[in-house]
Amino acid sequence: MKIHTGEKPFSCNICEYRCTTKSNFQRHMKIHTGEKPFSCNICEYSFITKSRLQSHIMKIHTGDKPVSCNICEHRFIRKCELQTHMKIHTGERPFSCNICEYRCVRKSNLQSHMKTHTGEKPFSCNICEYRCIRKTDLQAHMKIHTGEKPFSCNICEYRCIKKSHLQRHLKTHSGAKPFS
Repeated sequence: MKIHTGEKPFSCNICEYRCTTKSNFQRHMKIHTGEKPFSCNICEYSFITKSRLQSHIMKIHTGDKPVSCNICEHRFIRKCELQTHMKIHTGERPFSCNICEYRCVRKSNLQSHMKTHTGEKPFSCNICEYRCIRKTDLQAHMKIHTGEKPFSCNICEYRCIKKSHLQRHLKTHSGAKPFS
């Protein structure tokens, strides 16, 4: 019933998070305590929830993506990811910035976007002066310092730190020039 009334009786005393259920609140608190009870038995990563561990194993170790889009070739680990993806095809962008014209499919994308207006860059490199909005950007940046280049071309010797860079590189082999 709380979901329908909008009542959120559980509130975090550390940040502004509020929710309707005790289980969601307990899961949220693990963010602040750093508790990650679900560990991957293949690599060193640990997770707050069992479902995040399962997603990690499927995405990183098995490559299994059982859910597929019937319009394009994208595949997903979970049905909820497909539901979000489908908004790309319908053009639905339910989250909008109240400062500029930016609209997006995911609430998390809007939250990241809002930091461009505030100038907030909460993630910083402990080796150089680099600061960024998203944790994933910092993780990619750190590979510059470690020299790690996990993405490699299966045609030539090219290696890079981001999947998007590899995808762009692969177009040099296919001759595809999608932007004219």
